[in-house]
Amino acid sequence: MKNLRELVVIDKNIAAGTPVFKGTRVAIKTLFDYLEESSLEDFLEGFPTVSKKQAEAVIELAAKRLLADIHHEIIT
Repeated sequence: MKNLRELVVIDKNIAAGTPVFKGTRVAIKTLFDYLEESSLEDFLEGFPTVSKKQAEAVIELAAKRLLADIHHEIIT
């Protein structure tokens, strides 16, 4: 699995500092907006500059972070 810095860029000169997929101007939030209403396939069709591997890796990292946060919240 890739680390976050290999997948996401935050640069004030790209999309006003919004986190985007590295090598694109596509906001990470856009992926999750699509997943709420549609599917990964629809997102990839609409944003061909994002690879399936990039999108899946971001989802995987987000899931791991969420599970770690839940675990921490329950323990403390």
